[in-house]
Amino acid sequence: MPPGQLRSIGAVLPVLKAEFPDISISKIRFLESEGLLAPERAPSGYRRYSQVDIDRLRYILRMQRDHYLPLKVIREHLALMDRGVDPPAPDTPPVPGPEPVEEPGDKPERKAIRLTKRELIQVSGLSEATLVELERQQMVAPRRGTMYYGREALMICVVTRKLQGYGMDIRHLRAIKQSAEREAGMVEQAAVPLRHQPHASAYLQDVTQLVIQAHAALMYVLLQR
Repeated sequence: MPPGQLRSIGAVLPVLKAEFPDISISKIRFLESEGLLAPERAPSGYRRYSQVDIDRLRYILRMQRDHYLPLKVIREHLALMDRGVDPPAPDTPPVPGPEPVEEPGDKPERKAIRLTKRELIQVSGLSEATLVELERQQMVAPRRGTMYYGREALMICVVTRKLQGYGMDIRHLRAIKQSAEREAGMVEQAAVPLRHQPHASAYLQDVTQLVIQAHAALMYVLLQR
């Protein structure tokens, strides 16, 4: 786009669609209403986006999609960038798949995620109707005693949205949940003899991680046959 040329919101949409298929005019307007960008306004009142605005949108959407950052954190990053300061490197949550086996007690610290329902929908890109169904199926829920959603809820919502792109829906998620329930029961049984040990909680986490890694590795083996 030539320097100084401005685009309407309808013209911006196809520019972003290639990288962000789920982008919509309503989401762009939502990000503006949250104060993350401020496009120019023509005398008629229509929004006009510069290349700087489009690059800013790309940054926001990448931080949401790739690093699951809530809008509050993204807003802080943008404020730093507006002052000419580099924002801190985002803390990317783990993605599903085999991970190196960790020694007991060697757990990397991860930043806590605390999202409202509205933020969860916006960050994950999941529709509200699908989130309602996930909650009805008891696959996603706020953290106990709060109205906020954590890392696991975000991961399930992101995975659900991505699976929908491959034709998999809530029915398939129910099958995954059933498998997880069986594995959770197995882990609980294995932990019974350890429940009075001083480090019972750490042992339980280690066993859980090993079962997850075994499950992921076996999935890859089975699918490669």
